Amino acid sequence: MITSFNNSITKLFNIQYPIVQAGMVWTSGWKLASAVSNAGGLGLMGSGSMYPDVLKQHIQKCKAATSKPFGVNIPLIYPDVEKHIQTVIDEEIKIVFTSAGNPKKYTSILKQHGITVVHVVSSSAFALKAEDAGCDAVVAEGFEAGGHNGREETTTMVLIPLVREAVKIPLLAAGGIATGRQMLAAMILGADGVQIGSRFVCSDEASNHASFKQAIIKSKEGDTMLSMKKLIPVRLLKNNFYTMINEAESKGAAKETIAELLGHGRAKKGMLEGDLNDGELEIGEVSALIKNIKPAIEIVDEIWNEFDKAVKNPFSFNQ
Repeated sequence: MITSFNNSITKLFNIQYPIVQAGMVWTSGWKLASAVSNAGGLGLMGSGSMYPDVLKQHIQKCKAATSKPFGVNIPLIYPDVEKHIQTVIDEEIKIVFTSAGNPKKYTSILKQHGITVVHVVSSSAFALKAEDAGCDAVVAEGFEAGGHNGREETTTMVLIPLVREAVKIPLLAAGGIATGRQMLAAMILGADGVQIGSRFVCSDEASNHASFKQAIIKSKEGDTMLSMKKLIPVRLLKNNFYTMINEAESKGAAKETIAELLGHGRAKKGMLEGDLNDGELEIGEVSALIKNIKPAIEIVDEIWNEFDKAVKNPFSFNQ
């Protein structure tokens, strides 16, 4: 068995495996991030659902829980993004993933403090902008991904080779990846590693509600859909809230109407508090493949062991 991997991603983050756990709202706190980092991957905390003082607390707890590298994901549409930027600088975080916005302004600020910066993109055009902004790597996230998604609706299988041709910096693939075989497929297409979100939602350490985890492992093909395209496209598990939004969109509702229906705290209501009917349940298409809840270390080991076997015998599905 391959016990470690040596490429541009593992060197960039000083990690054992080129596996990054996505920084997801209401899911990725210090417990999950530290567990993934201790397992040999790179754990990220999702700051988009944290107030600045809460982020500081999570960072300090993560430092106490692991001596391995970890990072913070900062959505650039966060209302107090400057405060989060200052928090990661003050707390001497070494790795920051930015998403949902233009990385140009904050990348230079972060790099002035010796921080490795990675930006999440949904197209080769945005990947080029991230490279030009000075980012150290990009995450190319395909249409299959959960949560906020690209308007281009480009699938991961198409997006990865497009981005690989466009940029020279290291590339992480995301969207529709939960297994070792999917990881190998992404790397054959040109990725240097993977960022995985949905699989880690169904981990013991994930902070989202147990009812949400159960809904994910019960889900089947077609149970997620990209929604709210007039705002910021979000892939959701279908429920009453999704149906309400879908009906409004099918009738040509304006952006303002969709925003009013969304309201405030909808994702917290669904993902953290477990309202499976009227909450916003952000998850990827790959949820149909997720059938159990495990500790993060077992998830990392499972992905890596399957990757290792697939590398050695890619055409055997029974070993």
